Amino acid sequence: MKDSNETPTISRRATGFHQLRVTAVDKLTDDAVAISLDVPRDLTDTFAHRAGQHLTVRHFLGGPDGKEIRRSYSICSPPTQPPTPDAGLRIVVKRLGDGGFGEYALTSLGAGDTLVVGPPTGGFRLAEHPGAHHVLVAGGSGITPLLSMAAAALREDPACRVSLVYANQTSMSVLLADELADLKDAYVDRFFVLNVLSQETQGATLLSGRIDTERLPRLLELLGAEPDDGTYFYLCGPWGLVEGVRGTLAEWGADSSRIRLELFTTDGEPGRQAPEPVDRSAPAAHARITARLSGRTTVFAMEPEDNVVLDAVLRARPETPYSCRDGLCGTCRAKVVCGSVQMDRQYALGQEELDRGYTLACRARAVSTEVELDFDA
Repeated sequence: MKDSNETPTISRRATGFHQLRVTAVDKLTDDAVAISLDVPRDLTDTFAHRAGQHLTVRHFLGGPDGKEIRRSYSICSPPTQPPTPDAGLRIVVKRLGDGGFGEYALTSLGAGDTLVVGPPTGGFRLAEHPGAHHVLVAGGSGITPLLSMAAAALREDPACRVSLVYANQTSMSVLLADELADLKDAYVDRFFVLNVLSQETQGATLLSGRIDTERLPRLLELLGAEPDDGTYFYLCGPWGLVEGVRGTLAEWGADSSRIRLELFTTDGEPGRQAPEPVDRSAPAAHARITARLSGRTTVFAMEPEDNVVLDAVLRARPETPYSCRDGLCGTCRAKVVCGSVQMDRQYALGQEELDRGYTLACRARAVSTEVELDFDA
């Protein structure tokens, strides 16, 4: 990222993966590490980013199958260090189970190794409202984009305030605690933090327990964060926390256009199930797809085994960007130029993007027999 006094060159739809050298792997907790990556000078513009964006890591599992997995991680630079072109990138990786990239990062990855990484992407970002009160609610590793956003707001807008409600199970599971403290010391009059622990008793009963519909308004009242025209809310964490906070804010009178969110997982979503099987006899099941990516247009057809448009796109254009396949990260965002698609539930696109004709290829199914998508838009 360029100096904060300049406008960074950000290519949101840049595609392709690059090998970046790991410069450090720092242990944060028993199940999380911070990974620092070197960005060569000729890739500075490719990896320029704004606070809140994420990147995709490709990891190849061992064994005879050689399976590839992709995971998205928010870019989380040290908050008190002004971004410069030679600062590199940093992501925080948490182990969520056995055998995945998280386990590899914690047990095997070291300085000098390389990671295969895609360019920054994502629409989770600060509101452009000078003097705003930015109110952040994070759960667990949801702190990673929000810490970057807090630092950017405080650094770039001397008139703004930032408040953070950070939910964790115990004090030992709090990520980036020292960096949060450093940021608070640097902006003592404008940055306020409340740590809420669900499985550990604190001196104040308000800070002990889960963030629910009764506790949240009281926490926000302590921060002077009542909904008004100058207050924006940013939510990031697991599905239960984000949906609970969003619902409570709506009941409290917060305008939905002033609530921005990002999910890391839909685990815990009630009634969540696999999409209905595709009707193979429907004309749209064999739709002709035209895809524009990296300035090149390719035409191909849906096949019987394709459940969503992304399946067909990847067969014709394997370099197409994607990550979660669950409608969370927005990496496979494309504009529907012609024809129509229907999406299952998704969390990455806001209403404005939907109104402008954007879709997520990982959740989209063709409705018309001809569909044209522009991944460069």
